[in-house]
Amino acid sequence: MTNFGKRSFRIFLGITACVPALASPALAQGTDGGEQEIIVTGSRIPTIRDEGPSPVTTIDSDTIRANGYTSVPELLAAMTQNSGETQSPQSGSSSDFTPGAQQVDLRGLGPNHTLVLINGRRIADFPLPYIGRSNFTDISNIPVSLIDKVEILSGAASAIYGSDAIAGVVNFKMKEKLDGITLDYRHGRTQHGGGLSHRFTATGGWSTDRFSITGGVEYLDQRPLWAYQRGIQDSTDDQPGGGDPRRTFLRRNMDDEVYIDPGADTCAALSYLNGGSTFYASRPNWGYYDDELEDYGPGFYCGSKTSIGYGTIVSGRKGFNSFGTMSYELSDNAKLFTDFQFGISKVRLMYDVTQWSYESSSSSANNSFFNEHPLVNSLDEWTRQFTPEETGGLEMQRSKQTTYSITPGIRGNFGNAWNYELSFNYSRYKSIVRWPQIIASKANDLYLGTQTRTLEDGTPVFNADPERFYRPLTRAEYESISADTVYKPVSWTSNLQATISNGELFQLPAGPVGFAAVAEYGKQGYNLHPDPLALTDYYYSWKDSDGAGKRSHAALGGELRVPVLDFVTLTGAGRYDTFGFAGRDVGKFTYNGGIEVRPMDSLLFRAAYGTAFRAPDLHYVFTGPGNVERSVNDYYACRQDDPDAGFSDCDDYDTGIVAQRTGNRDLKAETGKSLTAGFVFSPSHRLSVSVDYFRVTLDNQVDDLSVDTLARDEADCRPDGRGETALDPNSPTCLDALARIRRFTGGPSSGDIEAISVNPINIAREKTSGIDVAFRGSLPTSFGDFTLSLAHSHVFKHSFQQYPGDPIENKLAADSGYYLPRDKSNGSITWASGGAQFTFSGTRLGKLPNYDEDAFIKASYLFNATLQYDFTDHMRGSLTVRNLFDTNPVKDPTWTGYPYYNTSWFDSVGRSVFLQLTYKLGGSPL
Repeated sequence: MTNFGKRSFRIFLGITACVPALASPALAQGTDGGEQEIIVTGSRIPTIRDEGPSPVTTIDSDTIRANGYTSVPELLAAMTQNSGETQSPQSGSSSDFTPGAQQVDLRGLGPNHTLVLINGRRIADFPLPYIGRSNFTDISNIPVSLIDKVEILSGAASAIYGSDAIAGVVNFKMKEKLDGITLDYRHGRTQHGGGLSHRFTATGGWSTDRFSITGGVEYLDQRPLWAYQRGIQDSTDDQPGGGDPRRTFLRRNMDDEVYIDPGADTCAALSYLNGGSTFYASRPNWGYYDDELEDYGPGFYCGSKTSIGYGTIVSGRKGFNSFGTMSYELSDNAKLFTDFQFGISKVRLMYDVTQWSYESSSSSANNSFFNEHPLVNSLDEWTRQFTPEETGGLEMQRSKQTTYSITPGIRGNFGNAWNYELSFNYSRYKSIVRWPQIIASKANDLYLGTQTRTLEDGTPVFNADPERFYRPLTRAEYESISADTVYKPVSWTSNLQATISNGELFQLPAGPVGFAAVAEYGKQGYNLHPDPLALTDYYYSWKDSDGAGKRSHAALGGELRVPVLDFVTLTGAGRYDTFGFAGRDVGKFTYNGGIEVRPMDSLLFRAAYGTAFRAPDLHYVFTGPGNVERSVNDYYACRQDDPDAGFSDCDDYDTGIVAQRTGNRDLKAETGKSLTAGFVFSPSHRLSVSVDYFRVTLDNQVDDLSVDTLARDEADCRPDGRGETALDPNSPTCLDALARIRRFTGGPSSGDIEAISVNPINIAREKTSGIDVAFRGSLPTSFGDFTLSLAHSHVFKHSFQQYPGDPIENKLAADSGYYLPRDKSNGSITWASGGAQFTFSGTRLGKLPNYDEDAFIKASYLFNATLQYDFTDHMRGSLTVRNLFDTNPVKDPTWTGYPYYNTSWFDSVGRSVFLQLTYKLGGSPL
């Protein structure tokens, strides 16, 4: 695909292209002490400079170990440019859509706008879509122990690397230059229990005069960490202000909208369930009206406080990953090579227990039925959660993920300074995913029997004995109404690429002109291969959509680097990409330009401007119709009762709805612009400072319509309790929102939201701007060398506009519905003396909106420490403590949703300890 950071015969591997926040600058020195040509990330042209017009952060393997990063998601979470709100393993959306996968989101513009490369090449997307919407690259399976360095280019690079590189590029350079055999073992455990891990890595190489092979393998055994193992989320009592027990067995009279009291004796007979935690519980104001109290009394049910903890904080994972490269020299000017990767992982996680209530159709927002049983004879609703005693233990989602890629090719040189490479890359990602589900019709028959008739308003009628509802199921009975829904999604990408480059195309008085060109042709595709039954009403609350499609891609691009003066260098690049899909072609020319001004050797002023273009994601285009069960606040109903209510005052109007989603084959391509400008000051190799401004603008951005935004728009567009409207009902926003929201017109739920239709659209504009600052300094003393590294990103503005003419929304505001930090920082201080090294590092995350979206929670801090010692020049040991001060997530008194903190940014793992031992057989010292 690309030649990002790739080796040629005159190119030193992956040199740092800016001041790294947590890494030492790499030196561009040859074995004879002279300068070698290097590839600056963000360019294909070899040069003797280790800085380019665009800022790049590089983190090498030594820095990864010293800062205690135990996985790629942990590593990237600490990077200040990675400021987007992504899914965690605890996320319900992740559990439903992308179990086991994790993302990177540069500048908060969405994971699908960050290009992720391994060894400069694209890899297949995760085969299931992010939040059920867009394609993205999974970073959870990249083995951190096999990484040589990570390069982060934040800013549009479409003209260099293709249309995916809008928000930036993350390139993982795997270990390649190896001698001897290196064996590494790491053991990890958490202070408060759970999450035990083992990791073994072996790397090595072998060569003859013409043939060489190097590579590495990693085996990981990560045990799950359960929510019930952490005191801040193992009970509903942990909810701010105290929460109601979960409703394990709940009956409601829907005529009066009250709970039906099961009686204390009924709940006592069920008390052994949920590990003995089920009891006779109540919830205020859900009982019948009490004339003496002049208020509604408590509603009673059989519930549990601790069953809320039946979920994983850290997923279980057993995996094997391997990377390698082999080459054969045909001559002094040509070499055959093959890069390869293979990985297989088995992931286990759990978000919640299975449950059931009556549904006339899958994911229906109305779960009531008329019960004509002699003891009832009213509109009834039955809801229950299944317990571990009935299911045979905690039911986990399981997935098997298999990835592989292979890249054969030939590279070499000709003439005086020409380098070339011709390669073909194929990458594939396949999963087998199993979700435990309840079969709706079988559960309905078990609990309710056969439907006897239907009322005039469409309400179904059953003769259902309530005693049947309160009887626990045997294991055989549960298995008769449950099954795994099995998906076998797959994604793939292939690309034929030819590149040529020349760092000395011809000479100008100020120096040589550099040139590079690239031509590509490839294809990309995916297929969800869902369980066919999941596309129907077969499973309770689970009606999914299908999705399959492919596209072709061709590109041609070139790049120039021109030294116009001794201290001024200009760079420019242009590229035309075209995509063919859904019976049409989408293409665009993108360009970028940069300037480097060096008034002195120690000072660099730089700026870069680029245009961006991105064809819409395959799943945005090709997804079929399906339902997604969601909840939304009914702001319209809220304002009928209180016309002065703000959006944050309507949490009591939360209601379950069906989001009816389908793809859009008429989507236009996204376009954008990126600007960076700043300086690097490095008076010596021991001190460097960089400051860079960034601004990224996206036009026609593709995203799903938000159900919450539509509900807010509807409330602004319809008359409130006074008959007034906040927006013009005939505006484009109002016409669209009112057409998409469907409300019940009859029956017990008349007037409530029934469904909201959503699909991907081209949003008008999103824009973000800010500044990145980095510092690195080292100080040698008689008792050791000290190194301080600091980095900080501050966002000036992050705005969003759904349609032209709509108000511009501030995504950094407390009430925006987004949880993006304005500030993010990291830093480390290292002491090294002889064979010993100690590193203390930390990350600061700026304030975030609270759950009520009416204020901000305070900034948070996470600190790590690593002590490393070389016993010999071939044996190294280290002790890492992550979350050194055992810090819990920032408390938010308003965060009443489980697990009572923002899982996109926090977890409750607590202090973790990792012991690591590395031993090298033969070769150079570690």
